[in-house]
Amino acid sequence: MSPLILHPDRLFPPEPAVRGIARSLYEGVRALPLISPHGHTDPAWFARNAPFANPAELLIVPDHYVFRMLYSQGIPMESLGIARRDGGPVERDPRRIWRTFAEHYHLFRGTPSRLWLDWVFAEVFGLDRRLDAGSADLYYDAIDAALRQPDFLPRALFERFNIELIATTESPLDPLEHHRAIRESGWGGRVISAYRPDNVVDPEHPDFAAN
Repeated sequence: MSPLILHPDRLFPPEPAVRGIARSLYEGVRALPLISPHGHTDPAWFARNAPFANPAELLIVPDHYVFRMLYSQGIPMESLGIARRDGGPVERDPRRIWRTFAEHYHLFRGTPSRLWLDWVFAEVFGLDRRLDAGSADLYYDAIDAALRQPDFLPRALFERFNIELIATTESPLDPLEHHRAIRESGWGGRVISAYRPDNVVDPEHPDFAAN
């Protein structure tokens, strides 16, 4: 069993003097509220404030950095629960999706995704063993149980992470119904929309002609 240990200097330069400067700068800003201009979040999370379905639906299926990395190494997207354009069959069992992810987690070594995921596993979910095929079910059960708790609802996590503002990304044709629902709910979290015009200005976008 390999322990999951996050070195406090893991993102700092190796040269001691420069690392000392980096530590000092970080200490000065680490407690400040977060402003995220590109948050990779779904506004429906905050509008509905419903529990996340399961570990796979939260951390694998919606994250194109994760499933594209695995696909580049020969892992079929269907085995990760990614919907096919032709409506063909894909894996629907979230535990099996998670096991496939865990079996190939070593492929993320040295990537930004690995740095972020290890932080999530250790700091958000309190896991202290590295993710691999042998720990896949332990991880799944621990994360799944946590997601059922009130502290892991989307708005609670927003507040826990000290987020001042987060921007989601929408098409210029999006009706922004979830943003409207957030505003009308009376919740104090600031979730704004960022404009992504690809489907109306990029002729190579698959939806360009229809828009």
